[in-house]
Amino acid sequence: MTDTRTDLVSRLRDVTTATLTTVLLKRGHRNVWMRGTRPLRSNQKRIVGPAFTLRFIPFREDLATPEAWSAPISTRTAVEAMPNGCVAVVDAMGCTDAGIFGDILCARMVQRGVAALVSDGVMRDAEGVGKTALQVWCQGVAAPPAVSSLTFVHWDQPIGCGGVAVFPGDLIVADGDGAIVIPSALAADIVDEAVEQERAEEWILAEVNRGTPLSGLYPMNEQTRARYLKFAGKA
Repeated sequence: MTDTRTDLVSRLRDVTTATLTTVLLKRGHRNVWMRGTRPLRSNQKRIVGPAFTLRFIPFREDLATPEAWSAPISTRTAVEAMPNGCVAVVDAMGCTDAGIFGDILCARMVQRGVAALVSDGVMRDAEGVGKTALQVWCQGVAAPPAVSSLTFVHWDQPIGCGGVAVFPGDLIVADGDGAIVIPSALAADIVDEAVEQERAEEWILAEVNRGTPLSGLYPMNEQTRARYLKFAGKA
């Protein structure tokens, strides 16, 4: 990643997906939260990284076979193309009856420095995947392999994941509320606003915990904003 992209990633790690969806909504981007992307484990940390996309389509008997695992176009080949720090985003068409990846592929992704895996599908080998320490956002788990329901067709191309368009290089942010997409061209424009909104809402929450009524506080009226700006050293 470039220095600019690295700085964006670092700053966005302090911003929740809830805040980011609000900031993006103000810019007219409503469809950024990928449906079905839940943390596979409860202790996962917030992750941020550029999208590396993978795509499945409905299975076809002559293509979705165990032999496909060693084909030039395969999930195995795609894993070897994943760059350090990326977030693998997998379009599984919302399929929940076949696991797209298992413990072996996830272990290799960890070795390659992949930040996380996000999918609208499900995983298999849940216990083994947990041992790899790869952070995963998906719809859950299923025992059957992907080839029982899906055909892998390519990587590093535009996809749809959880009803959201994802292009290679878009920034992905995932936390306890799920995974969202920030279009790459927008990331630098919204980061300051997002960081500031996060700070302001932390101050508002502190005020609520002190017993301050919501009227005029959330959203802030002029008097409250003046008080916040003084607190933040911006008055």
